[in-house]
Amino acid sequence: MSNLDFIRPDWPVPSSVHAVSTTRTGGVSEAPYDSLNLGGRTGDDPDRVRTNRARVMEALDLPAGPAWLAQQHGVTVVHADDVTPDETPADAVWSDRPGQVCAVLTADCLPVLLCADDGTRVAAVHAGRRGLAAGVIEAAVDAMGVPGEGLHAWLGPAIGPDAYEVGTEVRSEFLQADERAYDGFRPSAAGTWLADLYILAQRRLNNVGVGSIHGGDFSTHDDAARFFSYRRDGATGRMASLIWR
Repeated sequence: MSNLDFIRPDWPVPSSVHAVSTTRTGGVSEAPYDSLNLGGRTGDDPDRVRTNRARVMEALDLPAGPAWLAQQHGVTVVHADDVTPDETPADAVWSDRPGQVCAVLTADCLPVLLCADDGTRVAAVHAGRRGLAAGVIEAAVDAMGVPGEGLHAWLGPAIGPDAYEVGTEVRSEFLQADERAYDGFRPSAAGTWLADLYILAQRRLNNVGVGSIHGGDFSTHDDAARFFSYRRDGATGRMASLIWR
């Protein structure tokens, strides 16, 4: 398992907190899910997904199996205690207990990891375009019960701003919620808009008081060797972003 490739956030959280994002390398899944597909709802062979998840657990020496979610592109936030083995429908999970592993799956959508300044509360957020516009980040911060000023955020691998083309209705949706969200969009040559999920997430985090924001310099779409990308490939696997203490 030496070819497992993990991204470890560079952010100012206590040493008791651990966080990673996986990449697509080091697993057993076959094309188009090659190779470290961790998504159980992708069409991949379930046995291969289970093997991949087991590899990640072993390589990271996780204290427990991750609290996998059935993600809905919504704003539902659950405590890790309430996640069932059949994958609870939600798009963010948080914990205030040692040994619980919060996780979200992505393949262009933005994973956001949150950690209280004292390390006692952590969360993983699936911030796709729809969830981000609807307020999933705000819902996660509220569920954690920590003022934004007391949180650190890390923005993991997502589609980059040069690859995410959206329609005017998407831009309008964000502007209706925040009239200053215009800086998260720029015109495309095709007459549509290029959306920057990182800027849009930073604005949402800033609006709830989170100023300690890190990461945000990836593009899943542009790095096929390292990342899955739904927009690039269609049928594809999923990476995981995990946080625990």
